[in-house]
Amino acid sequence: MQSTITARGQTVIPAKIRHRFNLSPADKLEWIVEGNLIRIVPVQADSIAAFRGMGKAAARLLADRQQDRERE
Repeated sequence: MQSTITARGQTVIPAKIRHRFNLSPADKLEWIVEGNLIRIVPVQADSIAAFRGMGKAAARLLADRQQDRERE
């Protein structure tokens, strides 16, 4: 999926992504720069809910990084 960046630096999150991650206009996004990659992670307003599943997320990130290293 792609989106265009406006002259003001704004972009639209595709509807499929908004629905899959239950994103609403009040939600925030964390932008993470890793070398030449940009990762965008939803930040939940509920701090307790934000910590649920952290172990799974960390394992996925480590697996992604390993795949990136293998591709290089």
